[in-house]
Amino acid sequence: MSNVWLAETLAIAPAQFAGFKIVALGNYVTNDRTLSLSTVTATIHAPIENVEIADWLFNLPDAEYQRCSHAHIAAGSTTTDDGRPMSINVETIGDALMIQHYVAEIREPHLCRMVSISDAITEAGRNKVQVVWELGAKKIDDNTCEYSNHIHASATDEFLTFLKQHNIPFETAKEARQQASDVHNREETPNFAKSIERRALGKARAARQ
Repeated sequence: MSNVWLAETLAIAPAQFAGFKIVALGNYVTNDRTLSLSTVTATIHAPIENVEIADWLFNLPDAEYQRCSHAHIAAGSTTTDDGRPMSINVETIGDALMIQHYVAEIREPHLCRMVSISDAITEAGRNKVQVVWELGAKKIDDNTCEYSNHIHASATDEFLTFLKQHNIPFETAKEARQQASDVHNREETPNFAKSIERRALGKARAARQ
């Protein structure tokens, strides 16, 4: 695990993580506010040289995003006030309507790390969840690569207050979010991989013409 990765992760929202235990889980850093941690992989049948995840993500048509999961509602690209690229995704995770405000912390052809303080809207009310979405690709051979879709959701102060107000145990919320995130991730990841693959092969064909 990289110390740089750890520093970047803690820098996302240091006030929210103050006093909480930080532990390593595989290649990722987590904390005792973690609600869900899900990683799913799929094969992209295209050379790694033609795969450009950042280009795909920030040029993803709304309709294509919707086709990648029945829970996807809308997607678009914008910027933060200071000009950083941002991807807006609207989707459902379990029984919550999620509005994701993903800001690009890393934006490269084979790795994107997106961080969002997301709005979660449920029947009980509205709260906020921090989500780190990491999209990566690594070479398998000359014609294929592995796509990885990693999602790490953590409770914000607002979320913890929401649970207390509604007498919801943290472990109950965590169990529900973990199950819903895994189901969602297993559906969208192979479809994201196919979408990235189509864009990669299309660019390769255009370059040959």
